[in-house]
Amino acid sequence: MAEINDRKLYLGPKLRVLRRELGLNQTRMAEGLGVSPSYLNHLERNQRPLTAQMLLRLANTYDIDIRDFTATPAEGGPGELGEILSDALVRDIGIARDEVLEVAENYPGVSEAIARFYRALTDLRRLPGDAAAADRAPAPLVAPLDWLRETIARSGNHFAEIDAGAESLASELPDDPALLQTALRARLKDRHGMAVQLVRAEILAGTLRHYDMHRRRLMLSERLAASGRLFAIAYQLCAQELAEAIAAQIARAAPPDEDSRRLAQIALTNYAAAALIMPYDRFRQAAEQSRYDLPLLRDRFGVSAEQIAHRLTSLNRTGARGIPFFMAKIDRAGIVAKRFDGEAWPFARYGGICPRWDATDAPADGSIAAQLIETLEGRRFVTLAVALPRGRARGRSMVALGCEAKHAGRIVHADGLDVERGEATGVGPTCPLCERRDCPDRALPPVTRALDLHSYERTAAPFPFRRV
Repeated sequence: MAEINDRKLYLGPKLRVLRRELGLNQTRMAEGLGVSPSYLNHLERNQRPLTAQMLLRLANTYDIDIRDFTATPAEGGPGELGEILSDALVRDIGIARDEVLEVAENYPGVSEAIARFYRALTDLRRLPGDAAAADRAPAPLVAPLDWLRETIARSGNHFAEIDAGAESLASELPDDPALLQTALRARLKDRHGMAVQLVRAEILAGTLRHYDMHRRRLMLSERLAASGRLFAIAYQLCAQELAEAIAAQIARAAPPDEDSRRLAQIALTNYAAAALIMPYDRFRQAAEQSRYDLPLLRDRFGVSAEQIAHRLTSLNRTGARGIPFFMAKIDRAGIVAKRFDGEAWPFARYGGICPRWDATDAPADGSIAAQLIETLEGRRFVTLAVALPRGRARGRSMVALGCEAKHAGRIVHADGLDVERGEATGVGPTCPLCERRDCPDRALPPVTRALDLHSYERTAAPFPFRRV
């Protein structure tokens, strides 16, 4: 609370959104908080700062988490809005940064609406040929994957009801991963009449797991590692025993189409399986006690590095939070195949990653590569990258976790980094949006600046550009 007392907080738009979500008018909320309606109106219009005492009243009256309420929004914030408004379609308008900041901070609903329109526009641009072809079904307004990512981001990648159900189920099962797999098989057989069978790879013809509904048999490929087999069995059990909690969460999310609903079903069942194998309290305590030792956690819970990374991004339970990690799965070309933004994703949301981020250079032996990076705004982050095992059917890929440098003392892999005074690698959002002038690794010029080229000189950094 000392940090909150040291600065003025103008959170009017967030307060207004909270009131509307609660279905209250200003008079009723003012009564609940013990203030006058005119004072609440001043707070919502950012004419008065939100005091620490008022934050405590909000937390106690409406059961909100102060850190969530005061955190910078992950979606529709200044970075994302600035990225959208740098698109070639509107770039010539030259919208000033202070205007972008004002809209993003004071009108978050407008920012989110613009972001949704832009995602729809991006999807339309991907369509080959004539989008109005008679033999093509109308495209959804929001691509299912984008809808799912937005839904997960709004929830902070934490689904309390599913987590609680999985934790309750895990309390009836052994902790040891080898014993857990046996117990899961037995529970599927005894309670649901489902058998688990390991089969040769050629039988499944490129599929890693398949559920035969007629014979009630879960078939697992011999190519699946032990962690993959454990996860597949947990997935099947959660699909049976946590079906109500998963369905309730999907209903609240209100998928816009059938593809989005199916994606949500798979994603939330995956979430439930991870929560069953790595129950919230036991996993969070192990993470804190080991100082987020990734290999140790991987071995203790019998999971893969990617599964560990996923679970670490979901430790967002009120009153028992872990480090707010962001995560990305990246191929060798730097293309992001999967992303969870956490509280502070420092890169662009609609492009690739910065080539100066060394996540793609993680050692092939599976060891953890730690890096200290710094954004153009001077914010520092610790990132941890690990190479994933290379399968026969896929190329090399990496998974990377990251968080603000202030959390470094809680992470054993960051012990060699001087996060306060040490040299950090300067990174940007993505080359077309980055205005770092001296970057030798720039692949493209910034779309926000005019080039400054001369035949009589060649600068060390490619694509020199004007400052204004």
